[in-house]
Amino acid sequence: MMQLFYSPTSPYARKVVVTAHETGLIDRMTILTTQVFVPESPIEDVNPLGKVPAMILDGGEVLYDSPVICEYLDSLHDGIPLFPRAGGSRWTALRRQALGDGIMDAAVGKRLESLRPEPLRSGDAMAFQTEKIEHALDALENEATEFETEVTIGQIAVACALGYLDLRFPNVCWATGRPDLEGWYQTFGERRSMRASAHPAP
Repeated sequence: MMQLFYSPTSPYARKVVVTAHETGLIDRMTILTTQVFVPESPIEDVNPLGKVPAMILDGGEVLYDSPVICEYLDSLHDGIPLFPRAGGSRWTALRRQALGDGIMDAAVGKRLESLRPEPLRSGDAMAFQTEKIEHALDALENEATEFETEVTIGQIAVACALGYLDLRFPNVCWATGRPDLEGWYQTFGERRSMRASAHPAP
């Protein structure tokens, strides 16, 4: 049984859980809820970076970072690959994964900056992260109608990024002015994998 070190508010960990559902492998995983911002967290013994997600495989090997874990899971099933094997579709899926992960990175950075004591908080740093998020969302709006019919890792990453924005910044409506991206997300969000992995209510 594979062991996934997981946090219910981590968009990266959610990406792995969505992938596990989409590949039919969720029942082969034990999900271990892990606190990363506490002294002597067990995650430090698994991932030297002290971050989730991390996964211990059946043979004892350890993988970490969501792109690596997701691609490993994709290698274990016989269905339509979430990581297209070759050609333009592969590079498009990987590029969209990078864009979704980049939104997560910026949103997490903005969130952490917002939690700093106000005298130490940098408005410029938060604005910089906001600008990156907005540019990425605009790029996704421009291509949302071109998203593949079959699910790819790119779509999963984008959906998890949007879900994280809803979790951490509920008063900032990312969908404003982006009807195509919003419509796609509403449909994708109804997938069983997305509903089963939903973040807890704020």
